[in-house]
Amino acid sequence: MTTVLDVQRFKEEGQRFAVLTAYDYLSAKILDDAGMPILLVGDSLGMVVLGYPTTLPVTLDEMLHHAKAVARGARQALLVGDMPFMSYHASVEQAIASAGRFIQEGGMHAVKLEGGGRIVEITRQLTSMGIPVMVHLGLTPQFVNQMGGFKVQGKSDKQAARILADAKELEQAGAFSIVLEGVPSDLATRVTKALRIPTIGIGAGSGTDGQVLVFHDMLGLTTGKAPKFVKRYANLADDITRAAKQYAQEVGDGTFPGPEHSYSANGTAAPVKAQLDEVKYGAGA
Repeated sequence: MTTVLDVQRFKEEGQRFAVLTAYDYLSAKILDDAGMPILLVGDSLGMVVLGYPTTLPVTLDEMLHHAKAVARGARQALLVGDMPFMSYHASVEQAIASAGRFIQEGGMHAVKLEGGGRIVEITRQLTSMGIPVMVHLGLTPQFVNQMGGFKVQGKSDKQAARILADAKELEQAGAFSIVLEGVPSDLATRVTKALRIPTIGIGAGSGTDGQVLVFHDMLGLTTGKAPKFVKRYANLADDITRAAKQYAQEVGDGTFPGPEHSYSANGTAAPVKAQLDEVKYGAGA
């Protein structure tokens, strides 16, 4: 099983690593079986699973619901739960309580927080209690209203200096890794070289220690124009559309179900019992 110590070892040995989001039992099991070392139960589920326009409406209870499902599906990956908006903003005490629920109820091994500044003290408190923390800097979706939209961060010298300073402070506070999203590639490389802990990029170029993508984006399940940093390794939305249309057509013209998909009694008890057992234990609707 991958642990936070393994992630640190990846950095020390120069081993680049991949991270994907997961939001349910089946996708977590598939990705875990594929050997994905880290699975992030991201609050991005608000947009790709729940249909919200941003991550801001996602609640702690919704995140825990999906975290539990992922924990049931994965056995080897390091599981990180994304702390949603307003689950750690009111106080350090609130942050401790929310993070504790991710570990105790959600089956996560670590949590992720967005931002620097006051997050430094929260990170210090959580790690002192045995809760590993991944931190997210740069384009932080929970600050989308303050940023005026999903815009690249760190383009000015002042912004870049702030991101680098935040990263160093968070490392000192005990964070085990830092996600860098939507920042210039040269800045991400500078931050990566300045830290002992690994960085994980998304829209941050190739100079980070690891990379993370949203499961649905990577598989081409999301429609419309993808962000520049997304590479679609499959186009499952098209495949699903074709399959659904073919299924509807075959139901309409009577070719499905065919004899091979139907049960029949042939005069002996055993085959019928076997067929009934298959219905009972199969994955029906």
